[in-house]
Amino acid sequence: MFTGIVREVGTVDSFDGSRLVVVALETAAGSAVGDSVAVAGVCLTVVKSDDGRLAFDVVPETLGRSALGGLERGSVVNIEPSLRVGDQLGGHVVQGHVDAVGRVRSVTPGGDGRRLWVDAPEEVLGYCLEKGSVAVDGVSLTVSALDESGFEVALVPHTLEVTTLGWLEPGTEVNLEPDVLAKVVERLLAARLS
Repeated sequence: MFTGIVREVGTVDSFDGSRLVVVALETAAGSAVGDSVAVAGVCLTVVKSDDGRLAFDVVPETLGRSALGGLERGSVVNIEPSLRVGDQLGGHVVQGHVDAVGRVRSVTPGGDGRRLWVDAPEEVLGYCLEKGSVAVDGVSLTVSALDESGFEVALVPHTLEVTTLGWLEPGTEVNLEPDVLAKVVERLLAARLS
């Protein structure tokens, strides 16, 4: 489990379509083989940790549900080690189980920050609500507006500085995970109504 509070931005050292190696000095120093680490919002298992590099095996299921397949040497990714007992939950509950890939519609100035619109498929939009939580590339954000095709989030200067969201441009694909609590409520209501 994660919080959506990115701890580090890493750089892809290599990716052959199945083995992803990321340079993440801080996270690598505290990660061991078998640990879970969110890479661009995708929960991956460390298979090797050596000299500031983390290696992960990426299976076809993960590639089919996320934007990881587009990574190449030099790509930057948000990194968050898994939540440990006693850690502060500063964002929202993020599983690292990406539901779908969205596409950046627009990025516009908004005060000192930016406003980001993301076009998203129905399997994500159905769980989004204004002032609710959503993870974009692993970053915990608050939905500020919705329309029939997507949602908007407001990005504060700190988020723009310490995550990859400051580099997003229209057309960029992003990993999306709506708040898991909405899914739990839906499941409980469906069971109760049946």
